[in-house]
Amino acid sequence: MASNSASSVQKSFKYDVFLSFRAEDTRKTFVDHLYLALVNKGIVTYKDDETIKKGERISEQLIRSIEDSRFYIIVFSKNYASSSWCLNELVEIMKCQNTTEHTAYPIFYDVEPTEVRHQSGAFGEAFAKLVAKHEKGSGMFSFLKLFTRKRKRTSEEVDLDKEEDVGRWRYALTEAAGLAGMELKNTFNGHEAKSIQQIVEEVSLKLYPFNPRVDGKLVGMETRVKNVGSRGWEVLGKPLWRGLFLITYPFGLKVKALSKM
Repeated sequence: MASNSASSVQKSFKYDVFLSFRAEDTRKTFVDHLYLALVNKGIVTYKDDETIKKGERISEQLIRSIEDSRFYIIVFSKNYASSSWCLNELVEIMKCQNTTEHTAYPIFYDVEPTEVRHQSGAFGEAFAKLVAKHEKGSGMFSFLKLFTRKRKRTSEEVDLDKEEDVGRWRYALTEAAGLAGMELKNTFNGHEAKSIQQIVEEVSLKLYPFNPRVDGKLVGMETRVKNVGSRGWEVLGKPLWRGLFLITYPFGLKVKALSKM
């Protein structure tokens, strides 16, 4: 009995949604609008601050943020594959996607799924340029790869690491492109505002499958029922936790909530 109970325990997430995107393509347009729509819906969303200077490797802090997110919205654009940062981020996302607790949702902004899956078209060209640059190596990064270890690494070992990186990128792109998602140009005739609204509604329904119903005769009561994201429901200022609840409050108010441990 204890084992069954333990297996039913769900992970508690810090973020509802993690946004993965290429800043130069979508940050000031689609992604900003999507982020605001998610936040306005009460969905706790992580958007990486790409104004911070980055190297090729993503930080441990960012990896933890990925692991602490329930959903991933991956916005594939033409220059997404030109960034090793984005691709390393995608690799970590797909690692989590392979568990039952996480869900990745690809958005094909100005590229087609087949371009991402096969690394073809303009998307493939950007990827090929990155691969060539990565395999060639340059400057301080190559120096660090060779000499900042306990043992001096051979050039063959460094080359092997680069090949493994490219293999992981290709695999992650292929897997992500095969997931159910949204091709923007074929959704609402490319109308971004309507597409964003649909994305937010779909995410919201998956996060909050049980919506509290309040008797319309109870004036002001609906505003007292507050959705607090994946951490549970708050009713009349009282947080509800741990599993499925059916709670009766004064005046016949009944609330069902499914929250995470």
